Amino acid sequence: MQENFKTIATNKKAFHDYFVLEKLEAGIALCGTEVKSIRQGGVNLKDAWCSIEEGEVYVKQMHISPYDKGNIFNRDPMRVRKLLLHKREILRLFGQLKEQGLSLIPLSLYLKGSRVKVQLGLCRGKKLYDKRAVAAEQSANREIQRALKLRNQA
Repeated sequence: MQENFKTIATNKKAFHDYFVLEKLEAGIALCGTEVKSIRQGGVNLKDAWCSIEEGEVYVKQMHISPYDKGNIFNRDPMRVRKLLLHKREILRLFGQLKEQGLSLIPLSLYLKGSRVKVQLGLCRGKKLYDKRAVAAEQSANREIQRALKLRNQA
């Protein structure tokens, strides 16, 4: 049985600011108009982050635009939303976040079948010199690809 995936939004800033050590999938508790707005692509993960409070995981600063035809049923675009994870996973994440000083960042939002899922990343922050090193490596790779392309054409 093959699931159909449709990526709605990705958090490019997270890949720039953090080293992603581990990825995991979580469900998200939404209301109906939020799901409709997400299907239209009205979501922004740029400044989003997750926290663990009282044994539950919440995503904060995730902006879901109000649904055009939602009138009174629309919710606050910046409200805190609960993530759906198993208790074991939450306890494991809580231990890693406290011990190692890591962050839990939403990396992407996608549809898996008819369900909205969030890909979370267990991340460590990059320093300025790390960002420079990554940029230099990408630039070098681009130059190598250009040289190979020119060589293959000749």
